[in-house]
Amino acid sequence: MTELHQMTVAALAARLRAREVSAVEVAQHFMGRIQRHADLGAFLATDAEVTLAQAREADQRLAAGDPAALLGVPVAHKDIFVTRGFPTTAGSRMLAGYRSPFDATVVARLAQAGAVTLGKLSCDEFAMGSSNENSAFGPVKNPWDTTRIPGGSSGGSGAAVAAGLAPAATGTDTGGSIRQPAAFCGITGIKPTYGRASRYGMIAYASSLDQAGPMARTAEDCALLLSAMCGPDPDRDSTSLDASAEDFTRALGGSLAGLRIGLPREFFGEGLAPDVRAAIDAALAEYRRLGAELVEVSLPLTELSIPVYYIIAPAEASSNLSRFDGVKFGHRAREFTDLLDMYKKTRAQGFGDEVKRRIMVGTYVLSHGYYDAYYLQAQKIRRMIADDFRRAFESCDLIAGPVAPSVAWKLGDKADDPVANYLADIFTLPASLAGLPGMSIPCGFGEGGMPVGLQLIGNYFGEGRLLQAAHAYQQATDFHSRVPEGFSE
Repeated sequence: MTELHQMTVAALAARLRAREVSAVEVAQHFMGRIQRHADLGAFLATDAEVTLAQAREADQRLAAGDPAALLGVPVAHKDIFVTRGFPTTAGSRMLAGYRSPFDATVVARLAQAGAVTLGKLSCDEFAMGSSNENSAFGPVKNPWDTTRIPGGSSGGSGAAVAAGLAPAATGTDTGGSIRQPAAFCGITGIKPTYGRASRYGMIAYASSLDQAGPMARTAEDCALLLSAMCGPDPDRDSTSLDASAEDFTRALGGSLAGLRIGLPREFFGEGLAPDVRAAIDAALAEYRRLGAELVEVSLPLTELSIPVYYIIAPAEASSNLSRFDGVKFGHRAREFTDLLDMYKKTRAQGFGDEVKRRIMVGTYVLSHGYYDAYYLQAQKIRRMIADDFRRAFESCDLIAGPVAPSVAWKLGDKADDPVANYLADIFTLPASLAGLPGMSIPCGFGEGGMPVGLQLIGNYFGEGRLLQAAHAYQQATDFHSRVPEGFSE
């Protein structure tokens, strides 16, 4: 019999509905794996009592014939989502021990769909990073090679799913933080159109960019999860789109004949590692065999996405993180002389180096005399980047390319070079700045046997087409089903 941790979300849900296994048994199985593989550093918090209580409730709903799609399926949440049953730290000393009085909308919607929470997953502090080395509680290791990073900022999510510690996890994507760790860990992840999933209860980094999404083994699993996560939330999130919830699984299946896949010439130039290029080329050849047409397109402002992002995102972070001052919640310096001294010491002690760096950059570009020269100019180029995509989609249905220029690098290799970390986001940032949906699917292996991810980018509200194309590829290949050595048993 297939081990529970080797099963997809869809398969687990089917077994639970057939009453072949109980939600409590499934939860206990995954909790045991989390304990055995604690050295990966993927989980920051677990609580067996809370998890088993949710599992027992799921069993009661199953017995009553509740048709909820994810009933009894375990998931784990990135520690950027607030949760009542578990502490929420955002990977920062600033929030060590904090417990929210409410659940994030994404967490609540997955619970309504029947999901059982396994715990909270490590992330770069306040979701700022590309390697998961910026967490105040230590780095996460990549299950494919524990000397390497899992990607960031949703590195805990990527590592947990790849290692079979959870069948699925939530992540957030501000500049690529779902797609990049999914690629580095050999799993599937999707960032929906900005505003599709509510940001309520998601600790803000950059409000005009942050978006929640699922990470799992397959496109089918992501479709199930995304269907539960998305939907309007106008009373609690002003950026929530008035777009009805969808069943994204209905888009799966069907022929790809006639599908036009655009290949941006800027994604295949100098800087793309040969091993990554080879895996991407092979994936594109498979799409051609499946009936898709490959067409060349151009996104000429791709190279400007890094400076634009690292002006806009830090500016918004500077504003969003001003609330963490030691007054109402979170860390407070023990000794201080007056209110200003308390602010200074609290923030100096509570924030890590990368967070401080981005706050300082953001404060600078928003300051008098520099706002027009930097922030407004960046916003203008952001609009131009979105226009590049609009023109590209006139001649194609989807856009494909690499997720990152290389496979996952060694822990510590870029720790002292922030710019090198930033450059790893060159292919994911444009879609984030434009607010477009994008996803990563496993498409092969590169240097050191490390996974390579193919990035698919869709037009606004094009998640269904993305998932259809990803599912068709996964029906023809087996990269998504491969697991790291030592984690299959």
